[in-house]
Amino acid sequence: MSDDMTDMTEDWTGPQPVVVLVNPQMGENIGGAARAMWNFGLNRMRLVAPRDGWPNSRATALASGAGRVLDHAEVYPTTAQALADCNFVFATTARHRDLTKPIMTPERAMEHTRALTAAGQTVGILFGPERAGLENDDISRANAIISVPVNPLFASLNLAQCVLLTAYEWRRQTSIQPAEVVGMAKTDFASAIEVEKLVEHYEARLEEEGFFFPETKAAGMKTVLRNMWSRMPLTSSDVQMLHGMLRQLLRWKDRER
Repeated sequence: MSDDMTDMTEDWTGPQPVVVLVNPQMGENIGGAARAMWNFGLNRMRLVAPRDGWPNSRATALASGAGRVLDHAEVYPTTAQALADCNFVFATTARHRDLTKPIMTPERAMEHTRALTAAGQTVGILFGPERAGLENDDISRANAIISVPVNPLFASLNLAQCVLLTAYEWRRQTSIQPAEVVGMAKTDFASAIEVEKLVEHYEARLEEEGFFFPETKAAGMKTVLRNMWSRMPLTSSDVQMLHGMLRQLLRWKDRER
């Protein structure tokens, strides 16, 4: 898939949450987070006191096509300033630090975020530094916590992974893409008449070869065979191939006689 998403037909510029990276330590992780954001249509990044300063060439290198996110990233000295215009804030953390707050899965959190942003509210999502995560002072500023249901024996996620999971759930809540589609490889699904002709072809040839035996069971066998064809999501190409296979088999049989 191309890194350039500007040709997408869906609206990628509508209401969306703000991703706030608190004290990110490595430019590579900031770049990875930017790429994860833009993969799913998020482009509002804020940085709180990045350890290695800003801008950062390593972040740009790792963004790999998502440089537009970094180009518009805003830098703040404190978390409070980065969240000043937010009406609702989520904190992502695996440890709840004995703070009484609603704890949501990424799916539920992004469902709530969609409702809030649609109502015109600004939602911030806090992500902590790579080594220790968010401090209590940062978490205390959040209205709710996002907790990823990871393996309790190995709960550590790197920054880009955590951003990716959250961004993916945001995209799922806002995408118009159906849950399942069939990729058609230069063909279409077979029409009813195409399937009917295929059924007739097989019935006629099988009849000639004495397949429908005994005669008392022939009608039932034909019904079962027709039902089998109707259950298959056949394409026009499938139908043509099945006709060809049967013809070829009969040609070889005729040569042997």
